Amino acid sequence: MSKNAAHILVVDDEKDTCLLLNQVLEREGYIVDSANSGVEALNILKKKKINLVITDLKMPEMDGLTLIREARKLKMNTKFIMMTAYGEIETYLDAINMGAFDYLNKPMEISDIRKAVKKALQVGA
Repeated sequence: MSKNAAHILVVDDEKDTCLLLNQVLEREGYIVDSANSGVEALNILKKKKINLVITDLKMPEMDGLTLIREARKLKMNTKFIMMTAYGEIETYLDAINMGAFDYLNKPMEISDIRKAVKKALQVGA
């Protein structure tokens, strides 16, 4: 793995989703961590330099929108991709207005994940 590889954090309360995304992204050469809650993710963000967070919207304790809002308070230059099985226009607009770079509907195609990640990491790099 390259020292210049982007560091990605996958956040989802469904462990199988985290595992799948970790495998896909590691095969692409990224450094990947995962968290099963927004609270856990925020703790990782405080300790590590993360380039991109891929987060589920609906999670117990702290949802994806709250995670973005709390991370922004820490003045991090981290990009966010929101993913959800509950794709509604209001949620999409909330996520984008809060600073999410992209919004993916579950179930997602692996190719869509790869494209979204590549695009997010290229913009402003």
